[in-house]
Amino acid sequence: MTVVDVPVGHPAGTYWYHPHLHGSTAEQIAGGMAGVIVVEGDIDEVPEIKAAADVIVCINELKLKDGEVPAFTSGSWMTDVPSVFTVNGTVNPTITLRPGEVQRWRVVAATAFTALQLTIAHDHGHLPVHQIAQDGVAFTEPVTLTEIDLAMGNRADILVRGGEPGSYTLRATGVPGPLMTVRVTGEPLDPPMTLPTSLPPGRPFLDERDIAHPDADREVVFHADPGVFPGAFPNAFRMLGTHATPPADPDGDLTHDPAYGLFDPGYANHTLRLGTVERWTVRSDETMPAFNHPFHLHTNQLLLTHRNGRRLDPPVWHDTIGLTGGTPGRSATFLVAYEDFTGHALAHCHQLHHEDLGMMQNVTYVQDPPPAAE
Repeated sequence: MTVVDVPVGHPAGTYWYHPHLHGSTAEQIAGGMAGVIVVEGDIDEVPEIKAAADVIVCINELKLKDGEVPAFTSGSWMTDVPSVFTVNGTVNPTITLRPGEVQRWRVVAATAFTALQLTIAHDHGHLPVHQIAQDGVAFTEPVTLTEIDLAMGNRADILVRGGEPGSYTLRATGVPGPLMTVRVTGEPLDPPMTLPTSLPPGRPFLDERDIAHPDADREVVFHADPGVFPGAFPNAFRMLGTHATPPADPDGDLTHDPAYGLFDPGYANHTLRLGTVERWTVRSDETMPAFNHPFHLHTNQLLLTHRNGRRLDPPVWHDTIGLTGGTPGRSATFLVAYEDFTGHALAHCHQLHHEDLGMMQNVTYVQDPPPAAE
C-alpha cells in the first residue's frame, strides 16, 4: 500500500492520476487506467460552493476492439481504432438539474489523444458555465464561459446552474455524439441558488522580477520528423530547444538522426534549482491546427503569462498547457518556481502516443545552493 501525505498549504482542487510506464502510457490510459483525486480546502467552504452538489465528470478516451484494448503494435494504432468516450465509466450518462439549481462539476480531461472543446448545448444555444479553478488552482473570481478548452490532462472546476427545463448535452468539438446528457427538470428552485462573486485567494502569482539568476530562460519546441525509423513506429517525436538531447551524429542530417531531441533515460535535459524562478517558452512547429502537443512539467505548477506573445491579464495557473499547430504553431510563455521536491521528474507532451515515442525529457530538481560537502 502506498501512502501519500498531502502537505499543509497544498491548493484545494481537482487532480488526477495515471500510470507512467514509458512505452505503455498511452495504451494503459486507453484501457481506462486513470482516476480522480480531490483535495479539499478553503474554496469548498465558500457558501455558494458548499451548497452545490459536488459532481465528478471524468472524461476518458478508450481504444477498444472486439471488447478489448488492442496491442499497441504500430504507429497507426491511434487512428485505426476509433475512440470511445466515457464519463465516469459510462457512455453518455444522464445527470439531472432542477431549474435554478447550481452544481459544481469537477471536469477532468483524462484523455490520451484528444483535446476537448466542451459546450453544454441545447436547441437554442449554449448553457453558460462559471469556471472557478484550472488544474487544481482556484481563480480569484468566477469566469463565465460558453466553451471550456481542455488539453489532454487539464481539469476545470465549473459551476453549472439549471436554466429552462429541457434536455441539454455536454459535447466536445469533433467528437461524434454527446459525452453526457443533462436534463433540467423538476420543480424550479425559488429563489434560484446564487453564484459566488469572489473566491479565496488562490496560489500567489509570480512576477518576472522574481527571476534572480542568469540563464533562467528556457525554450522547448515540439517537432516531429516522419520516416526516421524502420518498422512499425517510423516517426521521431522530438523536444528541441534548450538542452535538447544531443544527436547521435552532430554533423549528419538531424531530421533523420535517431537520438536528437528524443527521450534518453540516461540524459538529464534540465537541472532546476530549488527556490528559483524561471521563464519557459514552449511552442509547436506543427502546421496543422488540429495537432496538439500539451506541455506538462511534473511537480510544479506553471503560471501562464503569454499566449502567442500576448500577455494574459490576469495570468492563469496550469500544470498542462495545450499547444495547437498552425502557421505559425501556437506558443506559450510561463513562469515556474521550483519548490519543495528534489529528485528526478519529467517534462513531456501529454498527447501520450507522442510521449511514448520520444517526446519526453528528464528533469532533475536540486538544492540551491548545493549542500556543503561534509
